[in-house]
Amino acid sequence: MKGLGGHITKGLQTGSLLVCNDNSGAKVVAIIGVAGAKARRGRYPKVGVGDVVTVAVKKGTAAQKKKVLKAVIIRQKQPFRRPNGMRISFEDNACVIIDEQGLPVGSEIKGVIAREVAARFPKVAAIAAAVI
Repeated sequence: MKGLGGHITKGLQTGSLLVCNDNSGAKVVAIIGVAGAKARRGRYPKVGVGDVVTVAVKKGTAAQKKKVLKAVIIRQKQPFRRPNGMRISFEDNACVIIDEQGLPVGSEIKGVIAREVAARFPKVAAIAAAVI
């Protein structure tokens, strides 16, 4: 997985609710785990744009509900800084469901994704409406 330039402020933690912005059948998911999290004892692990998380589907189709899946964060409300000094923030917290190889499960993404996600996950960027 490609490293990111700049400093991504971690704006989400375990327990955070996200909008699932693809057509996989999930609508709202909750973060239940973080892949490779290094956290202080007693603190919740934090995640930001471009991180892979384990999620539980809270709302969606009957087939998807209560499933535990992997997802990548594509947008966050918390502002983060790019190497050129620009600060970026989005209207909502959103994710896309992926499989074990990092390929998206859905065939289209509603809304935009961050450029940092496009650098790490080119297949996710290929089905996105726009990259900012």
